[in-house]
Amino acid sequence: MSGLNIAFFGSSLVSAYWNGAATYYRGMLRALAGRGHRITFYEPDAYDRQAHRDIPDPPWARVVVYQPTEADADAMLADAAGADVLVKASGVGVLDAYLEAGVLAARRAGQIVLFWDVDAPATLDSMRHDPDDRLAPLVPHFDMVLTYGGGDPVVTAYEREFGARRCVPIYNALDPATHHPVPREKRFACDLAFLGNRLPDREARVEAFFLEAAQRLPDRRFLLGGSGWADKGLPPNVTDLGHVYTADHNALNVSALAVLNISRESMARTGFSPATRVFEAAGAGACLITDAWEGIGLFFEPGHEILVAEDGAAVAEHVAALTPERARAIGEAALRRVLADHTYASRAVQVEALLTGRRAAADRVPA
Repeated sequence: MSGLNIAFFGSSLVSAYWNGAATYYRGMLRALAGRGHRITFYEPDAYDRQAHRDIPDPPWARVVVYQPTEADADAMLADAAGADVLVKASGVGVLDAYLEAGVLAARRAGQIVLFWDVDAPATLDSMRHDPDDRLAPLVPHFDMVLTYGGGDPVVTAYEREFGARRCVPIYNALDPATHHPVPREKRFACDLAFLGNRLPDREARVEAFFLEAAQRLPDRRFLLGGSGWADKGLPPNVTDLGHVYTADHNALNVSALAVLNISRESMARTGFSPATRVFEAAGAGACLITDAWEGIGLFFEPGHEILVAEDGAAVAEHVAALTPERARAIGEAALRRVLADHTYASRAVQVEALLTGRRAAADRVPA
């Protein structure tokens, strides 16, 4: 089968500003393009993302930026009409419900229409509890739901609770072309680094795992990267870096003695959802410390490829006990594992099999 023409409606491909899914989109779609599929990414000019671009338009995707109006959204849907695959991702941030209804209404014979959920816990919570949620009745009409994590709990919820025809997790992974070991940089030298935007269901866990560890280790240096922390009261040994552009992620990851992953509250409850930055840090050869969540062992071996902490006290204990040699050994083991088992190239093979299988089935059904 020749390459598919894929039209993707998402938050942003070119900017990671208030857009944690950016590197997931880039890795996944770049890998699909590398397998001969043609990608068009439609993103709204919203949340000042275009003013904070991390990358120019990539050669492997056509990027179309539109104004966040229904008229412009309609024009984008018309532009995408000839695609073999229409994808609406969660969390575009503007006109989400309008676009979800729009891609289904625009479906033509033989076309595959997917909902790709990059924050399944939040989406499921909204469908369960928000009386104004408009996605739930549409779920059975999508050919498939893909998620960037969640394991059996998310699959069961989508298929049994909301009637999805099929739900398949496509986990975060590593793109070795963008995230890899680089020389250390003095400006990012520290004992522990955490990178994540300030979000309502993350802040309390950052306080519990990161800031408490900093308070327990007043003689150690901590770096906090991400948007929204400027007015947060921080211990004196914590430096707020503000938004860290993706071009600096590798240097930040390799320059810290250890890098901390903190799942958002909704992700921690659901489990089986390693964040994109777990794989990015591992790809740089960083020593990772993560909060505990169900399913870690499916991705990395605790104690050998990753360190696991139940709370801020445990994070502090890990940091205090780490030597540069031990940190380097853990980081090297994580790098070997992620290159062997968790690249976007392997994820793209999985997605391609799902899409071509669904396309073949659709072609067998008379119009």
